[in-house]
Amino acid sequence: MRFAWIDLREVPRPQLQAVVDAAIHARMAGVVAADAELLGTLPPTVTRVLVPGGPAPATAKKTGDKEVKEAKGADREAKSPSGNGTSPSGTGVDVLLRKFGTQDELDALAADHRASGGTPVSGFVDVRDDRTLQLSCAGAMVLPYTVIHFADPTKIPLEIVLAAAESAGGKLVTVVDGLEEAAIVFDVLERGSDGILFTPRSADEVFAVARLLEATTPQLELSTLTVESIRHVGLGDRVCVDTCSHFEEDEGILVGSYSSGFVLCCSETHPLPYMPTRPFRVNAGALHSYTLGPDNRTNYLSEVGSGSALLAVGADGRTRRVVVGRAKLESRPLLEIRTHAEDGRLVSLTVQDDWHVRVLGPGGKVLNVTELRTGDELLGYLAADKRHVGLPIGEFCKEV
Repeated sequence: MRFAWIDLREVPRPQLQAVVDAAIHARMAGVVAADAELLGTLPPTVTRVLVPGGPAPATAKKTGDKEVKEAKGADREAKSPSGNGTSPSGTGVDVLLRKFGTQDELDALAADHRASGGTPVSGFVDVRDDRTLQLSCAGAMVLPYTVIHFADPTKIPLEIVLAAAESAGGKLVTVVDGLEEAAIVFDVLERGSDGILFTPRSADEVFAVARLLEATTPQLELSTLTVESIRHVGLGDRVCVDTCSHFEEDEGILVGSYSSGFVLCCSETHPLPYMPTRPFRVNAGALHSYTLGPDNRTNYLSEVGSGSALLAVGADGRTRRVVVGRAKLESRPLLEIRTHAEDGRLVSLTVQDDWHVRVLGPGGKVLNVTELRTGDELLGYLAADKRHVGLPIGEFCKEV
């Protein structure tokens, strides 16, 4: 589960209380500070991360150049990154975060963690070269949390750490300098960093991080549609949608003439005579058609273009976000397919009149549109809402 820690150390003082309140209200997983007293005022719903350098917690003691929490009571466990669990009694701190830059310092951190009595002792490393990159990989294997700042903008070092820590039980937290980088970091190697460390400039940016964390695609309940008629309607403009992703064999996008119902149009993943497969493409339909995107919003195919986001939908209803690399609009003979759902609702789709265009049936069965017959079954999605500028709206609307 992805999470975010909010770093308070460089938040402008006039904004500090608003940022703290926002972090609590938005249920951020953690708050990072050098002020133990400030962390002590936060509720136990937030993982409180202390960076030594500010006032030391009242229960901390010095052991040489190390700071280790005194365990108070028994069976005290550190909070999980999602914000659940209990913090060490009376300390006001859940995680102690210290910088390491050598193998000896990492070994000392790992030893401190083992002796900490339940309070995770974690590490921060600044990756600037191969030596510190290898050190970060080692830290990710032995520490409960490894916070990494990458000096260079390339994401290759993050990929290397993610691969090295694939089997590790700890969490990797990547320092980001903005929301755009946060979104990229969460997508690296499809797995992404477990968490991010982010310094907001205002409370609004905290809420923006919360929205980013919630940006998941839904599981859809697909319906069986029965073909009631197919007819040739003549020349028109159809849109091929070329995405930046490889479709699975049972995936496509949802397209329909009406906002109340969609047919699952198949990608060109399956072999065809005369043409190579294009597993990134869906020959989607006429330009007036709706297609379903993230956040339950529809767009006309005529509006879809480079950089647009759509939903790839599987025959089992799973979804994922895909980015459009290009849309091609060309004039072709068109075919209208009219279907009805079990409740009698009409679902219509207009596509290119060609055997190469396909839709999906129950179980992911691939069906050529020119070979459809009355009574054939297709997969589709029935929407509960009417639409205005692509957004759900509870008004009267009849589409014919």
